[in-house]
Amino acid sequence: GLQTSQDARFYALSTRFDSFSNKDKTLVIQFSVKHEQNIDCGGGYVKFFPAELDQSEMHGESEYNIMFGPDICGPPTKKVHVIFQYKKKNLQINKDIRCRDDSFTHLYTLIVRPDNTYEVKIDNSKVESGSLEEDWDFLPPKKIKDPEAKKPDDWDERPKIDDPEDKKPEDWEKPENIPDPDAVKPEDWDEEMDGEWEPPVIQNPDYKGEWKPRQIDNPDYKGKWIHPEIDNPEYTADSTLYQYDSFGVLGLD
Repeated sequence: GLQTSQDARFYALSTRFDSFSNKDKTLVIQFSVKHEQNIDCGGGYVKFFPAELDQSEMHGESEYNIMFGPDICGPPTKKVHVIFQYKKKNLQINKDIRCRDDSFTHLYTLIVRPDNTYEVKIDNSKVESGSLEEDWDFLPPKKIKDPEAKKPDDWDERPKIDDPEDKKPEDWEKPENIPDPDAVKPEDWDEEMDGEWEPPVIQNPDYKGEWKPRQIDNPDYKGKWIHPEIDNPEYTADSTLYQYDSFGVLGLD
């Protein structure tokens, strides 16, 4: 196995193997990771590069085919990266796969099949699976909102409306606060010295708040308008999302 020697350092290492293509084949990437201390921030992922990589020039931005494995950086980031390079773009999985963050050894496995499906396992237990097309942004969406479609001006989305027959009672309007009718001017109140006496204000027990008409079912209610969709002219299916013509270098950085 490999073990880094110092904390808070960047490392890079790679090894070459006989190049191959996974065309029409199931690709399995599997390795174990053990953090022998409580880790605050560190990557345990590996990268698989095309055979054309110059290892002496390998760096963090070197173009790779697949990046896979755990990454930890503080409480917010404890995830398994599954990144595919497609048309010069690195595409991260759209799902959150939580990695293990203890000090035990864990086995990480990525399976990529020729039917454009995948599976991620930790300690031989499946933690995620699905379709490459659905779980990564390899391709534009199959459907888009019809740019020509507009919500009709008379489309009513209100399930309830004010009852036009409901009227505010004539005695509804009452002040929120009123002078305390039980208050008595103090005997020693001197209007020349203290000014005109005014009773303290209390909450009006007859205050009813803002009047609102009752609600009734809207006879013109049509439900929420849903924007019609059309086939996306920019979409073209690709049955080779899984495929790479050249694997030749395994690296970490």
